Amino acid sequence: MANEDKVLIFDTTLRDGEQSPGVALNVEEKLEIARALERMKVDIIEAGFPASSPGDLESVTAIAKEVCGSVIAGLARAVPNDVDACWEAVQHAERPRIHVFLSSSDIHIMHQLEKDKERVLEMAREMVARAKKYCDDVEFSPMDATRSVPEFVYRMLTEVIEAGATTVNIPDTVGYAIPEEFGQLIRDIKANVPNIDKARISVHCHNDLGLAVANSLTAVQNGARQVEVCVNGIGERAGNAALEEVVLSIK
Repeated sequence: MANEDKVLIFDTTLRDGEQSPGVALNVEEKLEIARALERMKVDIIEAGFPASSPGDLESVTAIAKEVCGSVIAGLARAVPNDVDACWEAVQHAERPRIHVFLSSSDIHIMHQLEKDKERVLEMAREMVARAKKYCDDVEFSPMDATRSVPEFVYRMLTEVIEAGATTVNIPDTVGYAIPEEFGQLIRDIKANVPNIDKARISVHCHNDLGLAVANSLTAVQNGARQVEVCVNGIGERAGNAALEEVVLSIK
């Protein structure tokens, strides 16, 4: 990877941050926040989840057209409609990214996806390949990675990198990891995913135990080179790793 000691800052205030209780931003407010993030020189702005609503599609499109300094990413589930909607919105960006996610934990696969593991791997591969046809910059997240069988995560990551993912993001979706075990997971991914040198490792931590920043920093010490953050640590439930805490700690 180019410049592999640079830690990229991926801000998801406009996507995961909007999951905060009581937060609902209109297009103009989202544009204002995106402009501020661009002024701060955030590397990647996750502008929204285009398939989730017409409003989100509109706001991600507006940000992609106007904000030039940062990579503009959109989130997509591993289904064709989401990937297509995501590209429809981010294609206007100077540097677009499609971020595909799919659950990897047994509990999610059983109760949320209701599919067998081979079919889940196939969905991951196919949708990363679909995104790659649109756009060179593709990120993939095995959702709930910290509660997944590690060998299944290694296999999923190997296959999505083969299909074209250039960033693989390890989410602590339920905010329940502790730094020692999260650092070990990043080390194990580096040791057990044979083509990991072809992708950048990213992390996305939630703050349910107050450890989102600690987990993110431990991951960086163990080889992660992108950290997903929100301004003031806002986000779903207890929030995400705080942008300002992560940035200043690394500095």
